[in-house]
Amino acid sequence: MVDETNATKPLSRGDRTKNAVLDVSLRLFAVNGYKATSVRDIAGELGIKQSALYNHFKSKDEILSTLISELTSSAITKLFSNFSAPDAHKQGKMLLSSVATTFKLISFDSKNEALFKLLMQEIFNNINIREIYNEYFYQENVKKLSSYLFSMMQDEMIEPSDPLLLANEFFAPLFFYQMQITLLKIDKKSTSSMVSLFEKHVEFFWDTVKLEKKDTLF
Repeated sequence: MVDETNATKPLSRGDRTKNAVLDVSLRLFAVNGYKATSVRDIAGELGIKQSALYNHFKSKDEILSTLISELTSSAITKLFSNFSAPDAHKQGKMLLSSVATTFKLISFDSKNEALFKLLMQEIFNNINIREIYNEYFYQENVKKLSSYLFSMMQDEMIEPSDPLLLANEFFAPLFFYQMQITLLKIDKKSTSSMVSLFEKHVEFFWDTVKLEKKDTLF
């Protein structure tokens, strides 16, 4: 017997169309750019009339706003969701590896890739996107990692240093690798040379900051 309380409610036809509009819009915005994509382009790709699209979104700007809101729930804003315990910093290198792995997976996920491309294209044109980038992508993640690094220093896991600077030093290459993968995929070039860089970065960073235990005579 099916437990109806736990059964997933099927989407209505209207919801399916709305999701399809968002999916197609994201793809077209990421490939052609927001300004170069018209409502007619989106409707034509879906095989519907523009009037049908306007039943779900008042304008192209509203479509963009909805997609922007999805950025705030993307995987890159939840890098530390599995490390909420008070002593999560004790996982040390494993914590850093988890963050780097998330960046790598995002780089090769089609929807997250499209969201990242949209973010990069519109960040200079849209103040809302700039604010989302600064608050969710940068500030929150850097502050969170710096707090973990500070705790690692307190527990003598890594060398004492400026935790905020270290957090920036850790994140910067990951963003660069993600950007490089996106550019290679746009040009239909191989990304094989980039795949192992995420793990190598963690190894290099950890070897640089870890506290070497010194032998004593007593």
